[in-house]
Amino acid sequence: MAKQKDTPKKILDSRIMRVADKLERLRIEKGFTSYENFAIEYGISRMQYWRMEKGTNFTFESLLKILDAHKMTLNEFFKDLE
Repeated sequence: MAKQKDTPKKILDSRIMRVADKLERLRIEKGFTSYENFAIEYGISRMQYWRMEKGTNFTFESLLKILDAHKMTLNEFFKDLE
């Protein structure tokens, strides 16, 4: 049996985690308990959206799709994130 290397877990920037937490909160406020249903409803890749809520993968294109689903501007989204 091959021995696995202990790979240190990447520590995510707290700013990324605040964005990820806000995405999850907005989804739940919109009435979606499942990230999968939200992603399917708005034509976003389920894996991509899951990664965004976990703070591991952000593309501006995907973020804009999510903001469009929430009918939010960039300014509205980021106004309370410092």
